[in-house]
Amino acid sequence: MQQIIDIILSPENAANEQKIKTAAAIFLKISFTEINYIRILRKSTDARKRDIKINLRLLIFLNEIPNDCRTVHYEYKNVSNKSEVIIIGAGPAGLFAALRLIELDIKPIIFERGKKVNERKSDINILYKNHYINPDSNYCFGEGGAGAFSDGKLFTRSTKRGNVTRILEILYAHGAQENILYETHPHIGTNKLPAIISKIRETIENAGGEFHFETRISKLVIDRNKIKGVVAQSGEHYYSPVVILATGHSAHDVFEFLHQQNIALESKPFAMGVRVEHPQCLIDSIQYHGKIRGDFLPAASYSLAEQVSGRGVFSFCMCPGGFIVPAITEVETIVVNGMSPSERNNAFANSGIVTEIKADDVKEFQKFGSLAGLRFQQQFEKLAYKNGGGGLIAPSQRIGDFLSGKVSSALIPSSYHPGLQTTDFNEWLPKFMSKAFLQAFKLFDNKMKGFVTNDALMIGVESRTSSPVRIPRNRDTYEHIQITNLYPCGEGAGYAGGIVSSAIDGENCAEKAAGKIKAND
Repeated sequence: MQQIIDIILSPENAANEQKIKTAAAIFLKISFTEINYIRILRKSTDARKRDIKINLRLLIFLNEIPNDCRTVHYEYKNVSNKSEVIIIGAGPAGLFAALRLIELDIKPIIFERGKKVNERKSDINILYKNHYINPDSNYCFGEGGAGAFSDGKLFTRSTKRGNVTRILEILYAHGAQENILYETHPHIGTNKLPAIISKIRETIENAGGEFHFETRISKLVIDRNKIKGVVAQSGEHYYSPVVILATGHSAHDVFEFLHQQNIALESKPFAMGVRVEHPQCLIDSIQYHGKIRGDFLPAASYSLAEQVSGRGVFSFCMCPGGFIVPAITEVETIVVNGMSPSERNNAFANSGIVTEIKADDVKEFQKFGSLAGLRFQQQFEKLAYKNGGGGLIAPSQRIGDFLSGKVSSALIPSSYHPGLQTTDFNEWLPKFMSKAFLQAFKLFDNKMKGFVTNDALMIGVESRTSSPVRIPRNRDTYEHIQITNLYPCGEGAGYAGGIVSSAIDGENCAEKAAGKIKAND
């Protein structure tokens, strides 16, 4: 017999299997010995009051032993000799599109500009050591995409677009920890993602799928508005009747060659700003009402949003117990991003604090048409480099000093290892942006007393929250509105924001593409 119950425990008791079992027995008014196994279905922390609690939804096995302990298996038959689909990009959208195509008896051929995920690590080490950026292998490009060395956040609000549980189960089947299946805000961790991505590649290759690494696509082959294949930067042509375009939001060159080929693009809303970094112990103290976090509570996080002068300002990609990294893809630019290891045990907490970019904000770039937002973004990243210290040195300012309108005389320790250069963001951020942050920080401090402090840093710039360009597609077929059999998907196409939503979008495009192929067979 099985029964689902909801119980509330202290953090200490929720971390102890025997305490959970005892609480479940008391709740059900049964003997402790009648419970053979407990599976956690949902877990969340309620820190709204000083008496912090853990909410648990449990599946109880009474006088019965489950057949397995959450085994998840998806079948991938060999597709070596099946119809082929080209996928451009090996990020979450591309990889999950490939897995879904295999399930649908179609062979994926994946082209990735960068290297395998483990080889990317060497280029990232060189990035830190020599301040040299490999434009095809960095924090943004390479197997796994920008998500490969990110926090691995798996929370998404895109539940209506597809089966979120399925995505989590596939990640779990490839090595992610079990708690991603039940945590309210699951994450994998930057230290564990690369191994999972490698296993996904192995699954695809073992089923007959192909990868072409270090192969940058520079053109689409189109005949009478119908896709025929792709052209690599080397000049080599690859042909396929269907192409899934799954490049990330940082692949500016893709937007450029699509624009040059007169393929329809459109501007879309996006946001930019800075990374804000606090000591993790400070965020813990604020969120846990002055209590020391101890061993039984997770590193505290926050989610903030305000409307100031008709403009939204909000936190983005909050990384408790994390660190800030250089996410540049082009020379003489500075871009920063945040990530956390699975344990979230670093001494700092960071989050993007960004504001929406409106059409009027980029009007001086309107001559670039659909690429106006992209040009604004590129200028913003160059300004950050100019106001930094050269190389990977990022501009920074204490939050208290920013509100006071003065340059910080000295900066405090930070997780950003390349180094920081003191600056006054008020002097060079776009006026609408600095004004919005000045107002929003004060409102944030009303919600989280202690948010505004000189023990916190602003570090610039956080400019890659999402793509400033959308590749328009048909709502029903997912095909590009102009080019038949071209399926734009994921963050780079403007239809996702994060690992899970990108994976779902990749699967959806794969299903539409497979249906088109089978209809024509």
